[in-house]
Amino acid sequence: MDYNTQRKKLQLPEYGRNIHKMVEWVKTLPKKEDRNKQIKAVISVMGNLNTHLRDVNDFRHKLWDHIQIISDFQIDIDSPYPVPEKKDLQEKPKKLPYKANLPNVPYYGRYILEMMDIVLKLEESEKKQSMIMLIANQVKKAYIAWNKDNVKDELIIKDLYNLSHGAINLDINTKLCSGKLNTQIIAKNDNQHQKKNGNKNNGKKKNNQNNNNQQQKKKNN
Repeated sequence: MDYNTQRKKLQLPEYGRNIHKMVEWVKTLPKKEDRNKQIKAVISVMGNLNTHLRDVNDFRHKLWDHIQIISDFQIDIDSPYPVPEKKDLQEKPKKLPYKANLPNVPYYGRYILEMMDIVLKLEESEKKQSMIMLIANQVKKAYIAWNKDNVKDELIIKDLYNLSHGAINLDINTKLCSGKLNTQIIAKNDNQHQKKNGNKNNGKKKNNQNNNNQQQKKKNN
């Protein structure tokens, strides 16, 4: 039995083995004129098998490049397009300059580091200390948003010290915000808003009733 695992590896499997055999056969033709004629027929078949390439700009150029790849750049034909270099197609893409994640604390986010860099460049003042406290509170909120648990202020202060390389050294007894919304205040505000709306609606109902009563009295008179 002739198994695919025993056959030659396909350069572009999406075209199938028959296309690869056709290209290999064209390579064996002695006359270049015949090779040019037959390879155009192969190009047409490739285009019919992969109709999605018709939506690609200059798709025929892509098909001619695929012929070179399938033949392992060993076919001698006259291509209407420049023949690509094998080394260019095999070249690995350049790595994107992604910034490294925060060491051991990715949940704080990179903006925290950028905020600290800006604040630490400021001259010593009450404004600078206030901004440092804002950053500390934001760090605590980020921690709670990630871990969903309470966190001790000592841990946040220690992380700030490490992230700033010792530039931010808050007192260990510094009290930070809770890091959570005060649901009691929100509920209280909602209740007050509902009461106000209720009082307005009740006032409107009373005014409508009084107007109806006055109109009824006029009719009776």
